[in-house]
Amino acid sequence: MKPAASHHDLAATLQAGVQALGLSLSSAQQQSLLDFLDLLQKWNKVYNLTAVRNPQEMLTHHLLDSLAAVPALQRHLATQPGAARLLDVGCGGGLPGVVFAICCPQLTVHCVDTVAKKAAFIQQAAASLHLPNLTGIHARVESLTGPYAVVSSRAFAALADFTAWSRSAIAADGVWLAMKGKQPDDEIAALDAQIAQVFHVEPLTVPGLDAQRCIVWLRPVRAA
Repeated sequence: MKPAASHHDLAATLQAGVQALGLSLSSAQQQSLLDFLDLLQKWNKVYNLTAVRNPQEMLTHHLLDSLAAVPALQRHLATQPGAARLLDVGCGGGLPGVVFAICCPQLTVHCVDTVAKKAAFIQQAAASLHLPNLTGIHARVESLTGPYAVVSSRAFAALADFTAWSRSAIAADGVWLAMKGKQPDDEIAALDAQIAQVFHVEPLTVPGLDAQRCIVWLRPVRAA
């Protein structure tokens, strides 16, 4: 059994990962990410937010995995005038929503989940980490109307379901950001052509994780 990683080890791994991803995060932001990891560990003992228990694995499989999408999100936000709103669907333990809120303070992040305890965890994270731009919502995504400039998910559902369920929440000129493992060609082929269309599949490299990852970017199809 591996000994538990020390705080210093976790901080060093996180910093190396941030540098490998080319992210510009302040020491305060990196500390917030570590504090979030600590919060996730504590709540996980009671609420079973994630099957991953080891802090080092949590850092790689959850934090760094979510951070890998941040450069792409930041590039997209740079093209958007004004303040943007993001909806993270099926947020579970706040991944990637809480990570996005920490790394993109200009972004308003709403995390929706049908499980009350998971939405409550997001609210607790917002309070504990002093993130005024983060809100947890206990609801079905189909009931939300937005409009959101970005609707994100991470290993949440098939693309056809994800886009159909969140169609009423996305802005007419918004985008879906779906984090996936390997490129989901079958899911892309099964999309409803009247709801969403893929405009880019972006490969991701997660520091310390030897696994395929990508973002499937989609746009809503406007009614004729």
